[in-house]
Amino acid sequence: MKKLLFVSILCLLPNLNAYSQVNDEQTGAWYMYFWDTSFKDSKFGLQGDIQYRNWDIIGDLEQLLIRGGITYSPVSQVKLTLGYGHITTGAFGESNSTTTESRIYQEALIPQKISERIYLKHRFRYEQRWVEDQDFRTRYRYNLFINIPFNQPDLNRNAIYLALYNELFINGQRDIGGGRRVEIFDRNRFYTALGYALRDNLKIQGGYMIQSTNALDKGQLQLSLHHSF
Repeated sequence: MKKLLFVSILCLLPNLNAYSQVNDEQTGAWYMYFWDTSFKDSKFGLQGDIQYRNWDIIGDLEQLLIRGGITYSPVSQVKLTLGYGHITTGAFGESNSTTTESRIYQEALIPQKISERIYLKHRFRYEQRWVEDQDFRTRYRYNLFINIPFNQPDLNRNAIYLALYNELFINGQRDIGGGRRVEIFDRNRFYTALGYALRDNLKIQGGYMIQSTNALDKGQLQLSLHHSF
């Protein structure tokens, strides 16, 4: 089963104006590292992620996202986060032009288990965004994560599992400055992957995501590492 997982992963890896020019038939790729840690004998901790996103498999920068925040767990497993993110967005194609964004976000992560092998997480996120050459913006996000282990009832070491999520993005404003407007619906992301737990606190996933906006639907390969310490 381990060999099957890694073979499957290897097979998966062979701005407003920009979207009107993007080739939605070209598959992109995102490479990501997610981490979180808790302070000893404390309800506080830290979490963050680094994501290198490409319009193609590699080389044509879509976004470089660096994000981190402080967490608080008022009850077991529930996690609240206050964080900051910096995003550099590249134009599609040969252009080297980029725009930047600073973002503050608040987040609630709530786990749920609905059977012996179905693990859910609900993530609610509210963002305050300062995008270059745009007015101040806000956005609401809801993500439902589903993890289903195949070879054992938990997601600890040696677990091979199916990972799914769907995330909906809603804009808080339509006017973004300079006479420009966006829709209330910003985008939706649907993701499916295979995952393997290298250790209890270290997991790898390889999968495929479809990101849908009003302008296009674009497929993205994804390879991610999930680390708790």
